Parts: sequence; C-alpha cells; structure tokens
Amino acid sequence: MSGYTKLNLATEVEDMAQGRMPPGIEAHFAREALGCEKSGITYYKLGSNFHPPFGHHHGEQEEVYVVISGSAIVKVEDDEVELGKLDAIRLSPEATRALKAGPDGCEVIAFGAPKTEGQDAEMLPGWWPEG
Repeated sequence: MSGYTKLNLATEVEDMAQGRMPPGIEAHFAREALGCEKSGITYYKLGSNFHPPFGHHHGEQEEVYVVISGSAIVKVEDDEVELGKLDAIRLSPEATRALKAGPDGCEVIAFGAPKTEGQDAEMLPGWWPEG
C-alpha cells in the first residue's frame, strides 16, 4: 500500500447532498475515499445565498473551514462571521455552527479531527432563521 492517496474532491468524490438536500449545495465527504485514519475533509460548493436548513455541533471533532472561492457567513452560536477567499475559521467541537454562501456562492474546504465515524455530530434543524 502507498503512503499517500490523491484524488479530486469535486470530480472523484460522490456528492452526498444530491437528492438529500435542497438544490444549491454540493457536499463531497472525502474521509473514506482518501483513507483518512485520524481526520476528515469535505469540499462544499454552495449557490448564491444558500444555507442548509440546520446547524450542528460535535462532541469531539474540531473543524476548520477555509473559503477557496466566493464568500460566506458562518453562524457560530449568536455571532455571524464573514469569510472571504482564503479566510479560515476554527470551530470548537461544542460551538453550534452553520455555513451560508454569499451573493456569488462559495466553495469551502472543511477539515475535521479527530475522525469520529460520523457519530459525533448533532444536527439542529432551524438554525438559520427564515427570512
């Protein structure tokens, strides 16, 4: 076995949002495809002003979001933090958060550790107020 794995997050990792989320988001969870042993990484592409209908937090997993194009707002508890290209934000496990694309949409890389096999997140519907 090789000491590395290379793949394209947008074209070689399945879009898990397709058919599961409203139109306007791609979510390419690459932890398994890359064979990550202690961390995870996801590529998100969000359309103009899109946000998922929920927020979430974790029991153990710390996350870092990096905007690679466009702009976004991350709602963290009661704060809304604006992010531009190449801005990064670290999110503690217990901080409830949700991502919203700016007017031109955004592409974001999310990195999380330690790897928790998806058993660590609590989804919170209605995190973004309607309007």
